[in-house]
Parts: sequence; structure tokens; C-alpha cells
Amino acid sequence: MKRRDFFKVLGGGIVVLIVDDSDAQEAGGGRRRGFNEPSPTALSAWLHIGENGIVTVYTGKVEVGQNARTSLTQAVAEELRAPVASIRMVMGDTALTPFDMGTFGSMTTPRMWPQIRKAAATAREMLVDLAAQKWSVDRSAINIADGKASAAGRSAGFGELTHGQKLTRTISTSAALTPATEWKVAGTSVPKVNARDIVTGAHKYAYDVKRPGMLYGKVLYPHSFGATLASLDSKAAETIPGVKVVREGDFVGVAAPDPQTAEQALAALKADWKLVTAEASSRDMFDYLRKTAQNTPTPDPSLTTYTIAYIAHTPLEPRAAVAEWEGDELTVWTGTQRPFGVRSELSEYFHVPEENVHVLMPDTGSGYGGKHTGDAALEAARLAKAAGKPVKRNWTREEEMTWAYFRPGGVIDVGAKVAPDGTITEWEFHNYNSGPSALNTPYAIAKKVEQHHPSKSPLRQGSYRGLAATANHFVRESYMDELAHSVHMDPLEFRLKNTDNDRLRNVIVAAADKFGWRSRKKLAGRGFGIAAGFEKGGYLACCAEVSVTNGAVKIVRVVEAFECGAVVNPEHLRNQVEGAVAMGVGGALFEQIDFANNRITNPRLSRYRVPRFADMPAIESVLLDRKDIVSAGAGETPIVGIAPAVGNAIFDATGQRLRSMPMAPRGVGTVAGTSELAARR
Repeated sequence: MKRRDFFKVLGGGIVVLIVDDSDAQEAGGGRRRGFNEPSPTALSAWLHIGENGIVTVYTGKVEVGQNARTSLTQAVAEELRAPVASIRMVMGDTALTPFDMGTFGSMTTPRMWPQIRKAAATAREMLVDLAAQKWSVDRSAINIADGKASAAGRSAGFGELTHGQKLTRTISTSAALTPATEWKVAGTSVPKVNARDIVTGAHKYAYDVKRPGMLYGKVLYPHSFGATLASLDSKAAETIPGVKVVREGDFVGVAAPDPQTAEQALAALKADWKLVTAEASSRDMFDYLRKTAQNTPTPDPSLTTYTIAYIAHTPLEPRAAVAEWEGDELTVWTGTQRPFGVRSELSEYFHVPEENVHVLMPDTGSGYGGKHTGDAALEAARLAKAAGKPVKRNWTREEEMTWAYFRPGGVIDVGAKVAPDGTITEWEFHNYNSGPSALNTPYAIAKKVEQHHPSKSPLRQGSYRGLAATANHFVRESYMDELAHSVHMDPLEFRLKNTDNDRLRNVIVAAADKFGWRSRKKLAGRGFGIAAGFEKGGYLACCAEVSVTNGAVKIVRVVEAFECGAVVNPEHLRNQVEGAVAMGVGGALFEQIDFANNRITNPRLSRYRVPRFADMPAIESVLLDRKDIVSAGAGETPIVGIAPAVGNAIFDATGQRLRSMPMAPRGVGTVAGTSELAARR
């Protein structure tokens, strides 16, 4: 749907446009345009109240399992005074929703949630005006509640008030909002709004999309990264009925009437690839990252070295897309965290205006920072253009774990000086390649040196849940434990000694109290660890209990306290915290990408271990609801505490300090395969 048709579809009702200059920062410093209009669109929201009383809200944010659809619905229900059931959320549709940089960085709650509230609050005030005019009463006599306006015994539904009218109002960012202390819908555990569709299978993911006459696409990848196509014999594939072979430079793909025929055609292709020499492998990648780093400081032998492995996102739904051309207009259904970013990729590649590209994002089966790019969308669109028919391109799990980007590996050097009373007086921290997120310590230290050194990565790398905060917290909180033991202080008391931030102190105390830290009993083969931190507006503390038997590590119990300002939905926040802990278990103990000769050597789940039910500890969460502080996002930060807490617990149980993540892919005291991760202590 083109924007010029947008208002025709809406029909009678209220339309509210929010204008907010704050999108420049999220857009990377420059204001971006939506719908290719001559004037820029803001990070804004559209809200429509139909004649039937249904409230439709449009946002460029997307749903990837974090329950943003529900929390944004709560924002509307709270400020508009409308029933949750009357609200419909259109998300991530580039033809209908305002431009949005993407769903990443835990930005939906701190940025989009207030914008949606402002739209709803403005619409509510307009309804007051309409009701006052309808009944010729003063505005102060009007009450708005439960989808109706009422005054002096009379009432009218929102649809009755907006019937036959199209009203547009631009509002500023200073619109009055309901204080968190007065929330009635926000701040409560509203159930997932489309839960029935999810659990019954009615919801269609990008993997499920079908179009009339659709073909199924497969792509021929080289045997190793960086290889170029020297020659191709496609005669056998082209003789298979219904098969279209596509070659554009090094890109080779097939489209066929069904997936089985597509597989057959792909297998029939005979390609000769020109390979390139591998620059690094799992075995030597840490030396490679340090050697190729920028602004490398003079080596300091007093610093302690930690290492971080590359790991995969392993989303529940691998990348998927369906592309369909009509002349020079392209429509793509794909699972992505950045629909507008994918639109730009497609527009640039095919040299068509962005307004000719329509990207729709069905609620998608997880992203974890791994679905920022339009790889599958571009492949589907290339095949569809050549075949002249819609094409579905669903990645296999092995393709997902080979050709997608990974969480960056890294090397981190850390050192500090501590006074006899436990006060940290100096701190030095150097991150090679992993990234700068959460680089800076939240502890009160007078003298600090904290630097990120970008390196040349041997693998394709990109965003991951929490970005480099997982690596930096693992190192910082593990080293805090080392420092505590060096001055014979309890790790809890050592952290409190060096904390002057009340929010950080509060989560540390809350986690320790719930865990029973001070009353813990030391048993053979059992250990206890604690970690804390801050990232993206959220504070956390994590306590873990582990058992170590014959070298095998089992996480027994985890308590995590989390504070991200005013809680929007307690149950869904608890799910985020506990889900992040569960996911973090893999990166902490055994997840790692192994590679050699420009190839991933463990690109399937039979070789790449993710957390299983048997790996799950008892997880308890403590939510600190600060209604005096604006709400922050919670999709990422809760993952960063589990690895250091577990590492510190392993040390407590065994006396072994594990300075590589993952820490124990083959148990404590063994070498972690070709990557030699556990050997670096």
C-alpha cells in the first residue's frame, strides 16, 4: 500500500501525528526520511480511531518475541482509556508505519513507548473536545474511560464521536502523560495480546508466507568464505522441469515449483570455486585479533588476559523471505529487526526508489540482534526478478549458522590496584574487537583507563543480544572477584565497598538477600558466585550456585535482581529476565563457533550446543519497580550477569579461575577443543 492511499483506507476517525526531533540520535546523528517525503519524518507513531471503535496504532518497531506488541498496546490503553481488546497494532510495515531505525538496543520501551503514549494522550483530549461539542457541555464535565466518553448520564463510544470526521493534529513532545504511580493498565501483567494465535499455530511467520504461483529458491554457496566462482555447469539443473537457474557474477541460485525439486536442481549444479587463503582459525584467532587491532597499547605484563569466543544467534526461526515483483515494484515479507533498513538495501541493489519497495515484517521467531540485515530478502528478490514469479527463500539451519554474522570474539586485558581496605584505586581495561558496550565500570574508581580497540575480524560479525556487554561484564565481574579474594574480602562486601550508585547497590543487595548469600553453606563440589552491572538504563545483580562433579559443571540455582525504572508489564519483564539467563547459560559454558580454512566446522545443532532442558537451573527473578524513574528496555541487559556469576561460583567450588568464555564446554580442567578456550586461564 502506498502512503497516498493511507488515509483512504483509514476512513472516518481521528489521526494523530507525533513529531519528535529526538530521532536524530538513534538514526546515527542525521535525521532520516520515511516514505521518501521531501521533509523528514520523526521517530513517531500514527494512531487511528475508527467508526467501529477499533483503535489502530502504527509503529515501525517489530515483534520478535520480546512482547513489544503487548507493551505498546498497554501504552495506548493507558493514555487513551481504551480496552486492550479494542486496540490493533500494525508493526514493521514500511508502507504504513512511520520510519524507524529498527528494533535493537532495547530502545522500544525508552523511545517508542513514550511516543505511543503521547499519541494516545492527544487523541484522548480530542475526544474530550468532540464530546463537549456534541453535548454542549464544558470539557471538565467529560469523563473518558473504557472506550467511551460520558457526562451527565450520557455516553458515547469513541466510534460514535469520530463518525464522519477526519481530524489531524500535530503534537509536541511535551504532552502530559499519566504518572506511573497512577497507571491502571500499564504496570500490570496484561497477557500477550496475540497469544492464542501463537500457541495454536494460527500466526504465520515469514517461513509460512505463501503467494499464488510461488516458487521455492535455493542458493549455491561456496565451500569457504571469500571464494569466487571460476566456472559453472548448469546444464543438468536446467533440464529439470520447472527449474530456473540464476547466475549473477558469483551469485548462483535456483527456483523451482517445490522445495524438493529446488534441492535436486541445486545438487545438479557443478561449480568450480577459486579459494582464498585463510587468515585465521579458532586456534590462533586471539593472537590474530590482538595483532590486527587499532591503537594497540604497549603490552603490560601486569594485566590479566581473558578471551571471548565467537558464537551464533541460533534464532528459533532462521532467516526467511518471500519476494514478489509487479513491474518495478517489489514486495517482500521477511523476518527482520530493521524493515526500513532492508527496504534501503533492496532499493540500493535494484536501483529502484524506496517508495517502490514494500517490506512487511510478520511477528518473527526471535532475532537476538542477528536479523539486522536483509540477506534472505535480497536472495529471494534476485531469484524472483529472474524467474518472473514470487519466490520463497528459507535458510536452513546450517546456512543460518554459516553465512549469518556472529557475536564478535575478543581478547580483553584487565588490571587494577586495591588498597588494603578493599578500595580499588586504579583500573585498566582493554577490549580487542568485542566492542565498547558496557566498557566503562559502574564502580567508583578514582583512576581509570578503559579502551576499545577495533580489530580485523576473521569472521563476519555483528550485533548480538547485549552486544559486547556480555563480554565486558564477564571480564569485569570475574576480575572483581579476583580482586576481592586478593584482599580476603567477601565478593558481596567488596562490591558494596566500591559502589556509590544507589541503583546498583539496591540490586546487589536484593539479589544477595533473595539468594541467601550471607547464610550460604560451603559444601564439597559446590560453589557460589555473584556479579552485577549496568547497561542500557538497567541495573542487575546475579547470584549463582553451581555443582562440579568429576569436572562436569551444573548450574543449580540462579537469582537475578533487575531494575529498569518503572515496570511496564511485570510478568513479561520476568520472562525477559529469566529467558535472558537461560540463553546466557550457553555462552557462559559451552557455545562457541569453531572455524578453520575459512569454513565453519560446527554449523549445525548436532555440533553446536545450545542450552537444553537438562542444563537449566532453578531461576528466580527479583524485580525492583522504580515508578520514580522512566522505564528502560529489558530485552538485552539481563543476559550479562550469568556468565561471571557462574565463573565466580566455579572458582569457589574448585579454586580454578576460568578466563575464557565459554568456560567449560567439555568440563572443568579440560581443553576446549580446537579453540583452546578453557586452557587460557
